[in-house]
Amino acid sequence: MRYLLKNILIDTGPIVALLNRRDKHHKRVLAFTQNYSGKFITTWSVITEATHLLRHSIQAQLNLLEWIRRGGIEIVQIEKNDIERMLTLTKKYSDLPMNLVDCSLIIVAEKLDIKELISIDSDYDVYRTLKKEALTNLLHDYPL
Repeated sequence: MRYLLKNILIDTGPIVALLNRRDKHHKRVLAFTQNYSGKFITTWSVITEATHLLRHSIQAQLNLLEWIRRGGIEIVQIEKNDIERMLTLTKKYSDLPMNLVDCSLIIVAEKLDIKELISIDSDYDVYRTLKKEALTNLLHDYPL
C-alpha cells in the first residue's frame, strides 16, 4: 500500500523504532516509511521524548536531527494559548493517562485538520479531537 503526499502525525514510538534496528517495531515502521511520500508532522515534545529514549546512541540522536534538518519531519509549535486545551485533554483522559506528547499531537491534529498518524500506542484509538473524531493510525496496516 502506497501513501502519497499527505501530512500525517508521527508519534515517538515510530521515530525510536525507525532509528533503533533492535526495536521490535523497526521492520514495520521501516516498511511504512518506505511506502510513504508525504510529510511527517510532530512537536518538540515528541522529539524530546525520542532523544531521551535514544540516549544509548548518540548516532541515532544525530540521525534524528539530520532527518529533521533535511525536512523529513516538520515540527509544529505548541503555544501558550494551547495550555487550556492541554488541561482539558489531560483531565478527560486521566485514566489512560494522557501525557504531554499525546496532548501535543491531538492539538496539532486539531490545528492542521490532520486525521492520520503513525503510533505504536493504542491510546490514539481512544482519544478524540474537538470534532469528536478519532485519528486513524496508519501503522495498524503493517503487522509486526
